[in-house]
Amino acid sequence: MSPEMATPLLAAIIGAIAIYGLAALLAGAIGGRALALVYPTAIAGAALAAGGDLAALVGQSDAMLQLPMGLPATGLHLRLDGLSAFFGLIVNVGVLAAAIYGLGLDREHGLNPRVEPFFALFAAAMNLVLIAADAFSFLFSWELMSLASWALVVARHDDADNRHAGHVYLVMAAMGTTALLFVFGGLAGIAGNYSFAAMREAHPSVTVVALVLTGTIVGAGSKAGLVPLHAWLPLAHPAAPSHVSALMSGVMTKVAIYGMIRIVFDLLGAPSWWWSLPFLLLGAASAVMGLLYAVLDRDLKRMLAYSTVENVGIISVGLGLALAFKSSGLDAAAAVATSAALLHSLNHSWFKSLLFLGAGAVLHGTGRRDFDGLGGLIHRLPVTAALWLVGVMSIAALPPFNGFVSEWLLFQAVLAGPQFPYPILRFLSPAVGAMLALAAALAAACFVRAYGTVFLGRPRSPAAAVAREANRPQLAAMGLLAVLCLFGGLFSVFTIALIQPLLVQYAGMPMASAGAGPTFFSLVAISAARSTYDAPIIALFLIVSGTVTTMAVHRLAARRTRRSAAWDCGFPDASPATQYTASSFAQPLRRVYGTAMFGSSERVDMPEPGDLRPARLDVRFVDYVWQGLHAAPAGMVLSLSEWLNRLQFLSIRRYLMLMFSALIVLLLIAAVWF
Repeated sequence: MSPEMATPLLAAIIGAIAIYGLAALLAGAIGGRALALVYPTAIAGAALAAGGDLAALVGQSDAMLQLPMGLPATGLHLRLDGLSAFFGLIVNVGVLAAAIYGLGLDREHGLNPRVEPFFALFAAAMNLVLIAADAFSFLFSWELMSLASWALVVARHDDADNRHAGHVYLVMAAMGTTALLFVFGGLAGIAGNYSFAAMREAHPSVTVVALVLTGTIVGAGSKAGLVPLHAWLPLAHPAAPSHVSALMSGVMTKVAIYGMIRIVFDLLGAPSWWWSLPFLLLGAASAVMGLLYAVLDRDLKRMLAYSTVENVGIISVGLGLALAFKSSGLDAAAAVATSAALLHSLNHSWFKSLLFLGAGAVLHGTGRRDFDGLGGLIHRLPVTAALWLVGVMSIAALPPFNGFVSEWLLFQAVLAGPQFPYPILRFLSPAVGAMLALAAALAAACFVRAYGTVFLGRPRSPAAAVAREANRPQLAAMGLLAVLCLFGGLFSVFTIALIQPLLVQYAGMPMASAGAGPTFFSLVAISAARSTYDAPIIALFLIVSGTVTTMAVHRLAARRTRRSAAWDCGFPDASPATQYTASSFAQPLRRVYGTAMFGSSERVDMPEPGDLRPARLDVRFVDYVWQGLHAAPAGMVLSLSEWLNRLQFLSIRRYLMLMFSALIVLLLIAAVWF
């Protein structure tokens, strides 16, 4: 598509950003009834922007606009290309679903002047990041995105946990933006031209490349939630309103992934094999650690936030493998790894948004999000339970849903690891594959636990026993995402077709197109002989085999209905307290992994015979990442600030002595230096 034809599409994206901004301005200035206009306006903006992004992706658009503002010598550059269009589609579909969900909020009590204006501003800022084409506009949009999402995290500021989450998030966001400042400074070099076009023409030294990679991982990796920079994520995502949590976890983390790809794959130039190492190592660690955190947690929204860490780790491994294959001249395998990373970014945005919106329906229906206060909700929230099951099967990577497709592609890329010419990569590839396999098993255990504890069994609290189903707009939002999860799994050849130009640009060649396998819908990774996946055939097999099995059981079994007491696990009391809890599900994994990874310990308080006190089991965890990388430095800063605080209480003589000592030190430095 020529720039003249692509310019209207860029104008459509800018128009959608203006719509978001107008909604935020009106809601913030007027409040009251204007708050209710935010979500219909956001739906219109999201539909316009998503349509423009899809058209730009299909038409391979590349449009540039330069405005006379921003940095004096650079100006303000906006660009819509295939990469920004792909991630723009992720952002705006997520905003669309969250805005539809917001239509169902109670206009009297569910709307909040601290939420709705910043919701629209958050959507505008994420779109601005994607079309920014110079360092100033990128960092301005990035910081606007961080501040808008921070305001949403602390919207309910009367809660101490929310204030703590907002504080940690703000500190981590400031650190990330500072790191990105140094990244773009290194890319601009001595010439100091901060447009992305000029950065592509530069050829930084190995030292600068290493510093840029480090800054990118700190800046964009912390926003995405890579271990060990994930500390803010399980605090902030549960603190925000549920539809905002869906945006932060399902969408904002993809904007951070976009930042990584834009810098490392686009601005830095041709990759070297060692660029892949931090992505592989941190990605594999994030995949396993995120799920270990999730499977041991007892809060529904925090568990979902931790699982985002795992999925970001999967994407990071895909990016690392893409860099490794590309630098090794293995373009076919690089295309598979790149497609796995891009498709998992898309798929995760759908199923994680669905799961967070479903968690919001559970929270609104019961007033609780702790596993121990839920249960039996399949009877009270049947539609939510069915839609949440789609999200669970997608995130657990079960065919024929979309999560399986991207993870299958990633394992196909891992299996191509023996082709690496470098010994360290040949060693890392199976090791990373083993950690991904462990993460896949933990994901299945985590979400069997979550679904079983929340929706199955019997209600564990009066609130769960009288829960109410979500309203129609909220069910419609979840239904939209559930349909996308199923469509993305059954017809993945179409999503692969959308990203083929990106694979050519960043991997060197496309993947096999539709029809390369046995059927039109077959997905071929490396070769049709050994790596073919046909989702419709698998779905048909599952339907037919399930139907035949059901019919056989009903026809061959005795027709007389047999009734007996339900299995009571040795406890004849029918109390819900006798059923398995979330902690019970997690206990074997906690005992296997928790001691080494989290320093978990158990203390049993068993009363003596005749003592009527209940027995108690206390389990303690130590988050070594938080203690070592966050709490300890924060404590050192606090101690140093308290010590320096004494300076404001000195006498005149001591101030004079301090100034004299500083002068002597400066003179000594000058004498030695010169």
